[in-house]
Amino acid sequence: MSPQHLAILALSLAASTALAAPAKPATRLLPTEYEARIQQATADPETLAAGKRAASYLCIWCHGEDGNSVLESIPNLAGQNPVYLLTQIQKFGDGHRNSEFMSGLIKAIKDEDRVSMSVYYAAMRPNTPAATNAALIEKGRKRYLATCVGCHGGKAYGNKRIARLAGQRVSYLTHALANYRASNGTRRDPMMTPVARRLTPEDIAAVSAYLSTLK
Repeated sequence: MSPQHLAILALSLAASTALAAPAKPATRLLPTEYEARIQQATADPETLAAGKRAASYLCIWCHGEDGNSVLESIPNLAGQNPVYLLTQIQKFGDGHRNSEFMSGLIKAIKDEDRVSMSVYYAAMRPNTPAATNAALIEKGRKRYLATCVGCHGGKAYGNKRIARLAGQRVSYLTHALANYRASNGTRRDPMMTPVARRLTPEDIAAVSAYLSTLK
């Protein structure tokens, strides 16, 4: 069995155990509170340790202990904006992002742990690979600047509403952009789909290669 299959199996078993436990009623964190809670948690010196503990519960099997994913199809969380991370976590938890698997996992995690995890992963840094194809990366850089820079920024760091793409896995970016382009599965977005449809498969390969090398 491959390491990827072992990781998925381990995660599935952990999720089953977590979801079998009786849920405790909790006051739900509102979207208007996300930024304030992140700021409060960031100022607390105990948050990083708490976030690491929370992540080790279920998340490290796919997203890695330091936010660098261990599976080709899974995004890096390292270096993402913490408010963006918390927003996406909450969307999975309440069903606004369409993934039965992720939603089941997130429902087993308390709001306070979701906040600390977001701060922890945001403090990590992606493992950026060395550039190997200068011509492809230069093509990707030009295409990115012509198409994507307006939202994702000059360094592709994103912000509290838009994902960081710098240092992301090539395979993940390629798959995500292709799905946005086809507007299928969970990749349906009124802003991303029209942009992705202007990219050829060759453009997608080049942009993904370029973004993966950004620190």
